[in-house]
Amino acid sequence: MLELAVLGLLHEAPLHGYELRQRLKATLGAFRAFSYGSLYPTLRRMKDAGWIAEDEGDATVVAGAPALTGRRGKVVYKLTAEGKERFTELLAEAGPSSWEDETFGVHFAFFSKTDPDVRVRILEGRRSRLEERREGARSRLARTRGRLDSYTLQLQEHGLDSVDREVRWLTELIETERKKRPDAHTEPR
Repeated sequence: MLELAVLGLLHEAPLHGYELRQRLKATLGAFRAFSYGSLYPTLRRMKDAGWIAEDEGDATVVAGAPALTGRRGKVVYKLTAEGKERFTELLAEAGPSSWEDETFGVHFAFFSKTDPDVRVRILEGRRSRLEERREGARSRLARTRGRLDSYTLQLQEHGLDSVDREVRWLTELIETERKKRPDAHTEPR
């Protein structure tokens, strides 16, 4: 997840570590778990893989980055040609890993750079996964409803309502994507 997010942000512009952390937080959302302790090891691993490069220099030249002070220039990270290829590969992944809670939001954040067919597959996969989860939760709730106190019952029902809303949202997104390309989804005559 973090790898895709970093590559996506560096695809837009070179960034120093502080600005990269701020943009990750903005991209992944305030409610998304993100460990800053995992950022620099990930950057090191990505540099070793040849996907990003470091420039030590004046970080104030990075567009939109806050001015930094100190004796030496801050490290600015930029995408390499291999990193652009890796980003494209990750965007093309539409399998189960792209539907899960941990990765769906990151994929969705870069949907504008994702192939339309891949977007639809990810949205459909996510919706299918949530529908399965919802049916399992409904079944468990039906079996245990009589044993739950009113607060636990309300919490369970709130969770189901949240999943219902997300399924409706995904259905609307899928329909919108398909309307953009009506010729791709018409039945042959």
